[in-house]
Amino acid sequence: MGAAPAAAAPPPAPETLCKVTDSRLGELSGLASDGEHWYAINDGGTKVQVFVLNHSCAVQKVLSASTDPYDVEDLARGADGTLWLSDTGDNSHKRSTVALLEMKPSAGGVTLYRLTYPDGPHDTEALLLDRSGTPYLVTKEVFGDSAVYRPTGPLAAPGPTKLEKVGSLTIHDTGTPGGPVGAFGSVLVTGGATSADGTVVALRTYTDAYLYPAPDGDVLAALKRNPVRVPLPNEKQGEALAFEPDGTLLSGGEGVGQPLRAVKNATALVPGAAAPQREAAKPSAASGSGGGGSDDSSGVPWLPAAGIAVVVVLGGWFAFSRRRRRPRR
Repeated sequence: MGAAPAAAAPPPAPETLCKVTDSRLGELSGLASDGEHWYAINDGGTKVQVFVLNHSCAVQKVLSASTDPYDVEDLARGADGTLWLSDTGDNSHKRSTVALLEMKPSAGGVTLYRLTYPDGPHDTEALLLDRSGTPYLVTKEVFGDSAVYRPTGPLAAPGPTKLEKVGSLTIHDTGTPGGPVGAFGSVLVTGGATSADGTVVALRTYTDAYLYPAPDGDVLAALKRNPVRVPLPNEKQGEALAFEPDGTLLSGGEGVGQPLRAVKNATALVPGAAAPQREAAKPSAASGSGGGGSDDSSGVPWLPAAGIAVVVVLGGWFAFSRRRRRPRR
């Protein structure tokens, strides 16, 4: 899949919107937006909690459930307002299953969908939803060679549902400063997001965001194209990424007092992302809904760093893994 060249023209620098000062949200890992509120999750945790923020970064309320996750890492919001929590973190590569957690804010409660990889455990921090709600998981790999997985069929509760590997991509070292693990933090995929209209797919590392054109809403096709790189420098531990409905890109990371930042009109930076215009249908004697389009997603709700010695990379990675808070089970 697509490599990661720089944009033809430098994108605007991210602007600080506000700072997350609530001590309950000290490990911001996932972010979503409905245009009015921001939804945020912590890394890990012992119960499901989604923090609802206003545009001053103040917590307005907390959506919670008693479900005890293992290591939640990312958050996505479906077109119908459903929140999807990606319980897919696995620093030690020992989990036999991972999970997606479905939360409907209006109904309360959480539905658990367990998932299994076809090729053993992976540490995954990025969740992407396509237009139909199909989830794609993008793994976090120390050398930047990430794999892409999706369910083989409709999600079963509690499952498990099998995942299949459907693609891969490589992220290269960029030299953008930031992150907790030195220079090679720029190759580690730590979050993902999809624009409200599904025409831009984004992945981030600790230091940069990559925006891929998806004019037809096809996530896999998008990840094969050349992305626009948007540097997100000097985030302490940048893991959260989201789009506002107007195309603004939001980013943030772990640590009380860390900023939420925005790159306005980010989707406009991506050539070829506009949805294709369809020819107007000719009048006919009979009218109908015309569901004749094809969609291979089936409607299921469903990276080496240049110049860094292997021993240095692995040493830094293991030190970082040890210092991160480990799940209870």
